[in-house]
This record gives sequence, C-alpha cells and structure tokens, in this order.
Amino acid sequence: MRKPLAVIALAALGIGSGIAAAATPAPPDAYLYIGWPNNGQVVSSGKPIRVWFGLRNMGVAPKGVKFPNTGHHHLLIDTDAPGPGVAIPSDRQHLHFGTGETETTIELPPGKHTLQLVMGDDQHMTFEPSVQSKKITITVK
Repeated sequence: MRKPLAVIALAALGIGSGIAAAATPAPPDAYLYIGWPNNGQVVSSGKPIRVWFGLRNMGVAPKGVKFPNTGHHHLLIDTDAPGPGVAIPSDRQHLHFGTGETETTIELPPGKHTLQLVMGDDQHMTFEPSVQSKKITITVK
C-alpha cells in the first residue's frame, strides 16, 4: 500500500513520528534582555511604546541566514516562552523580527502586560538552551 505524499513528507521532517528535530545550539553565555521599557514601567496609552532589544555573546541576522551563534528576535506579549527546539508561532502575541531588527514600537490597550524576548534560529526555532530575556511587566495607563 502506498503512503500519501503528505505522510512521507511529515515522516521525513520527524513530525508525527515521535522524533524531534535537533535544536540549533546556542552559546551557553548568550544573554538576551529588554533594554526599554523597564520592568514595572508605567507608560501612557494612546501612543506607541518603544521597545529595544539587547543581546550579548550572540549575533543577529535575518531569518533564513544561518551562521553559528546567530539568530533573530521575537517579542512575546502576554504569553509564555516556548521551550528549546520549538517553532515560534507568528501571531499578535508572538511578533517576529526576521529582518534583524533590534527595536520596535508597539501599541497596547490599558492594563498590565508582560513582554519577553526569545531568539529564534534561521527558521524561527528556539535554540538549545533557549535564549530568552526575563519576562517584564509594564502598565499602560
């Protein structure tokens, strides 16, 4: 019996077979942080919030560019970071910066919000060990 092409393709990728793809290794001393805003910061609603990203002991490159110890930023809003070797979703809570950006502006509704950065490899997969900032909380008033 012939297997459908989709089943063969998924098996080749290790999807559905219980085999996980190997995560891209990260330098053990990589340090990712949010430079602004600060944890506990109160910001005004109705205007964009500037967020800048800091990274040490690792490089930044656009998606699709594969160099050792290099990746690109993802900003997580009001959600938890995925574990190592996981594809980072692309939605309103997982913002991708695949051209190598190191800052952005965002707009958030009034209230408390969490922000966290996660580095992704050339294919938006988290590293092993995961390279992520501390989660900060800001208040929009």
